[in-house]
Amino acid sequence: MKKLLPILLMMSLFAITSCQQKEYNADLLLKNGVIYTVDKNFTTANTLVVKGGKIIAVGSADTLEKKYMARQVIDLQGKPVYPGLIDAHAHFYQYGLSLQNANLIGTASWQAVCDTVASYARKNTDGWIIGRGWDQNDWEVKKNPDKQKLDSLFPVRPVMLTRVDGHAAIVNQAALNIAGIKPGQKINGGEIETVNGKLTGVLLDNAVGIVARKIPVPSDQQTESALLDAQRNCFQVGLTTVDDCGLSANMVTTIEQLQHKGVLKMRMYVMLSDRPENYDYLFKRGVFKTPGLNVRGFKVYADGALGSRGACLLADYSDQKNWKGFLLSSRQHFEQIAQKLAAKGFQMCTHAIGDSANRMMLQIYAKVLKGKNDRRWRIEHSQVIAPEDFKLFGDNSIIPSVQPSHATSDMSWAGQRLGAKRLKTSYAYKQLLEQNGWMPLGTDFPVENINPLYTFYAAVERKDLKGRPAKGFQMENALTREQALRGMTIWAAKANFEENEKGSIEVGKYADFVVLDKDIMKVPGAELPGVKVLNTYVNGDKVYDQK
Repeated sequence: MKKLLPILLMMSLFAITSCQQKEYNADLLLKNGVIYTVDKNFTTANTLVVKGGKIIAVGSADTLEKKYMARQVIDLQGKPVYPGLIDAHAHFYQYGLSLQNANLIGTASWQAVCDTVASYARKNTDGWIIGRGWDQNDWEVKKNPDKQKLDSLFPVRPVMLTRVDGHAAIVNQAALNIAGIKPGQKINGGEIETVNGKLTGVLLDNAVGIVARKIPVPSDQQTESALLDAQRNCFQVGLTTVDDCGLSANMVTTIEQLQHKGVLKMRMYVMLSDRPENYDYLFKRGVFKTPGLNVRGFKVYADGALGSRGACLLADYSDQKNWKGFLLSSRQHFEQIAQKLAAKGFQMCTHAIGDSANRMMLQIYAKVLKGKNDRRWRIEHSQVIAPEDFKLFGDNSIIPSVQPSHATSDMSWAGQRLGAKRLKTSYAYKQLLEQNGWMPLGTDFPVENINPLYTFYAAVERKDLKGRPAKGFQMENALTREQALRGMTIWAAKANFEENEKGSIEVGKYADFVVLDKDIMKVPGAELPGVKVLNTYVNGDKVYDQK
């Protein structure tokens, strides 16, 4: 018996040691991949390790497999991995709502629009008929539509069809009657189109709101469905964070509740819209930040869109004499907002398309910011810039927040609006990037497709999805692939004051990353639009898996 005791003791110690060796010290280990960390040096690795929703190690499998025992090990088999993609300018909630309405994107004529709406109405028999996505620039007859056809199809039921950019709409007479709009009626920052004393149904910018405010507010179920539908589609294309530009304080509460319930996992950077109640809300609450929600900025609209001729230009439109577009509010309004936000420490993010609107906002920002700073105030779109105004971005650390797909969507008609000279300093992304050395990229969906890989393609190839033009559009302003990837990851995070928690695959950051079927840093340019997302991870959890 005495001889057995040492043997039994040794066996017990061996068993204890073996159990200790099998204790898991990580949740997930991915190996044998090409992992683009997008760190300062743009290094690559082949293995990453996740625990508790964060990245705890990045390096080589030889080292990390010895150090970590993970509950799940995935062999990437050479597949490329990138930080979770961030859309720095989108309309996430509005996109979700649009999925419930008539989809007019890609309609090739006004007749096609009416046919699509009629088909939608047969399946959706109650309430307003809402649609979005028409663009007269894509039609053979490139002029605004008239409501006559809508009136014949829907003499009683109100209809509102928003242009693809959201800055114009056509409505039928039933909708005009509900809103009380009369021929010749005027509105600041908008236009109610009247021809020969009759309403055409076309509304521009602030005029759209007269009718939109009469549409019933979506139900709680419609709102939740919109957010979750948008989340599903965004995860499928590799997005893990979206900047939703221009929401209400009430929507922040809804988002917060759905994230707390665990059903809304998309990380969101929310800009509140330019309304008194939203300023009151955030000024009282202060910057609001959770792992999934960040609210610290305001979205302001300086002008309209170029496609609907609402962008405010310094000189007349080349295709419409005596017309320069318009501002949506007075200069005094923008100056007051800038001063108020600077005093309170919040971020100002202003939509500016035309060179006149951009100049005004750059001057207002410069007066408040007074040179180099880290306020990270943004000009959303920065689309048409006068040559002498580019330096104002760099001189005052103003961030141009751009959407490369706009260039390839607009290129077929933008020259008609602007003329050759102004076009050369429009969609000038490389020139804008040079001002501060970094620049966030987005899509502006649902104005453009939600797929961020189309953004990447447009930024580096400057072509549309049909590969046109063959040599690219104004290639002097194309971005490199590294710049484009940074713009969709770490620079987008920086624009949101979040570069220390996301935007790169580094130790201590959230385990948000995406696995693609092809390496966008290496495949031929023509293949970029066809690259697919295999998996999307948020917090180390797989939120999308291509089956």
